[in-house]
Amino acid sequence: MQENNCQQRVLFYERKIMGSEENTKELYKITPTQQAIASCCGAIVTSLLVTPFDVVKIRLQAQSNSFANGKCFVYSNGLMDHVYVCEDQNSKPWYKKPGHFRGMLDAFVKIIKIEGIKSLWSGLPPTLIMAVPSTVIYFTSYDQLSEVLISKLGKDNDHIPVLAGSISRLGSLTVISPLELIRTKMQSRQLSYKQLRIYINNTVAKDGWRSLWRGWSPTVLRDVPFSAMYWYHYELMKKQLCKTFDAHEPTFMISFTSGAAAGSIAATVTLPFDVVKTHKQTEIWEYETLNCIVPRLIKVAPACAIMISTYEYGKSFFRKLNKEKIHKAINSHSS
Repeated sequence: MQENNCQQRVLFYERKIMGSEENTKELYKITPTQQAIASCCGAIVTSLLVTPFDVVKIRLQAQSNSFANGKCFVYSNGLMDHVYVCEDQNSKPWYKKPGHFRGMLDAFVKIIKIEGIKSLWSGLPPTLIMAVPSTVIYFTSYDQLSEVLISKLGKDNDHIPVLAGSISRLGSLTVISPLELIRTKMQSRQLSYKQLRIYINNTVAKDGWRSLWRGWSPTVLRDVPFSAMYWYHYELMKKQLCKTFDAHEPTFMISFTSGAAAGSIAATVTLPFDVVKTHKQTEIWEYETLNCIVPRLIKVAPACAIMISTYEYGKSFFRKLNKEKIHKAINSHSS
């Protein structure tokens, strides 16, 4: 009886504050900090689940392709693609470890048994330095821009996901691009921090500040159209599935399914741009690209599904947390 009275009191205050039951969601709106935490958790979960497949793929490629000095390959942690330049033959980096694998499953079993399970995340830490901040900027900016555009254009405008997705992706790429260039340069030439600083100063003095964004254009050419198509289809499918299953907010499976489908569509359409981007990115370093590109769709769809479902789950968690805090405040105020 007392619990029912508390719930009625909360509803009364919600309607009094917000004006209608439909608008009470605004009362529990999550903050940008909470969005950033949710996207950070999503980025870490995605990279932990997706990276082992790319590591195994690269190890399998190393059996049939010579990872000699002067060649490079693309490494994906599920969040970003990174250029790895093959190191000198005298060194023993993770991708040159010996192994005789008969396939992906055999590689998984042997790597875990012989080298330890940690080897499945080889090369991950240095790439996360760029990937996690980029993902946090991207997803937080998308939600913030969407809110602004909804207030200007209305919540049913189909252009909102396209605009918010394109602008947020452009922003995150612009911020991270110089850092990725620096990471690749350090890895390719084994530079110390002092040598790197001298290199950057000389490059800027010679070619100007714009030289730090070399490789930005081909990345934008692929990622901005991908982002526009991804968010458009994701929001569309999410809305349709929520209506089909009579859900007020997306469940984990609704987000997962929508993310996988939207990622598949966007990856398929932008595949030609991906080929151009990969070649342009490696041409910057004047290295030969290893001819072993696996279809992007295989890794993009699951990565998109894991990232968006984890992110939406995080947002749902914070929304419920905010709701509980407000309910406690109302109950303490009215008692």
